[in-house]
Amino acid sequence: MLLLYLIFAIFIGMLFHGIHRKVIARIQTRPGPPVWQEFLHVLKFSFKQTWIPQTASQTLFVAIVVVGIAIWTGALYILSTGGSLLIIFGIYLLHKITEHGLGLSSGSPYGKFGAIRSVISAASEIPLIASIGVIYFLTGSLMISDITAYQATNGILLISAFPVAIAMYVIVLSKVPYSPFGIITAKEIISGNKTEHFGVWRAGLETGFALKTFVLLATFVTIFFGSMPLWLMIIVMLVVLMTMSFVCALTPMLSPYDAVTIQIMVIGIVLVYVAVLGVLA
Repeated sequence: MLLLYLIFAIFIGMLFHGIHRKVIARIQTRPGPPVWQEFLHVLKFSFKQTWIPQTASQTLFVAIVVVGIAIWTGALYILSTGGSLLIIFGIYLLHKITEHGLGLSSGSPYGKFGAIRSVISAASEIPLIASIGVIYFLTGSLMISDITAYQATNGILLISAFPVAIAMYVIVLSKVPYSPFGIITAKEIISGNKTEHFGVWRAGLETGFALKTFVLLATFVTIFFGSMPLWLMIIVMLVVLMTMSFVCALTPMLSPYDAVTIQIMVIGIVLVYVAVLGVLA
């Protein structure tokens, strides 16, 4: 059952990436690629020549791709079984480590720049995850099953914990392709931390990134909109993604300094919200 759900999640994640690119292109008055372009990319990379650069740490270069897929497979399992939200965001933090390792593994200067930027971005992203404390304060649990049960009785958290929803939205936005916060893979450093991964390794990375997008969107929808049928959850996830597509289309790539500054401002909003909750409690 998990295997089928995993295949489904990867399929939807790739399709979402294609729709995301198409929406961005249309907003920018470009025709854009077909929505199945990501499937073609993975297929293309799967049959291209695969190599490991001489400057690379061979074990890490290959292992980091496997780890990237494995951790998001684990996150998908936790989400599907109603497990702990804390574990999912622990996996998110582990993903930050894989981003860093991915850049360092090739020995490429572009990859190293991407790895360094992953550390810089973590300085603002990690405190955002502390906002899950507000969810615990409101629901009394960090189990996803308990959070959805709470919403069934008390209404969706999107309304009662709106500042936290904004913080989580920024976290997900920072991980979608072409995000203004995507400083790790910015154009000035080619493809950043994944510059040297090609062939089967790149196909594996794209598969893992599609799975990551699905898990993060599904987690956001489940936490702030509550439990719903799978078909409806996919629709809501797509709507959320398309709002992010508008942001990506209309916002230029931020510099590392600006990206961190804006995310820290979001942290400030959450901290003010926490203080208000503490006073009202």
